[in-house]
Amino acid sequence: MSSEEGAASVAAAAVAGLLVAVLLLVGAGGRAVAIGQRTAAAADLAALAAASAVARLVVEPCSWASRSAAVNGARLVRCSVEHPVDGPTVEVVVRSGPRAGPWGHLQRSARAGLRPVSADPAATGLAPRR
Repeated sequence: MSSEEGAASVAAAAVAGLLVAVLLLVGAGGRAVAIGQRTAAAADLAALAAASAVARLVVEPCSWASRSAAVNGARLVRCSVEHPVDGPTVEVVVRSGPRAGPWGHLQRSARAGLRPVSADPAATGLAPRR
């Protein structure tokens, strides 16, 4: 018997183990990307819900943001409403519901706002061009 018998089996097992590890890492990365996209969408929708509440003069627009985030599988972490001269702006931060593998929970932020409507069509960019 040669001392090299079985060396190919050991090498094949090592390559197979490495391939499995790479595939698991790629799968976890893909899941994290999907969760990140879902969380970003939940943040966008939460900001829009709060901005809609501001437009309707609702007292607590952040509660609308919280409900929207929950419906979309996330949790509202922070919500702020500012009232600058050019119209109110809402900023939210949401946290993903499921963990994104070894990266834990992901957080995404979004902003939405209302701008005053001008009576002058040229100011809105909607005036017909001549």
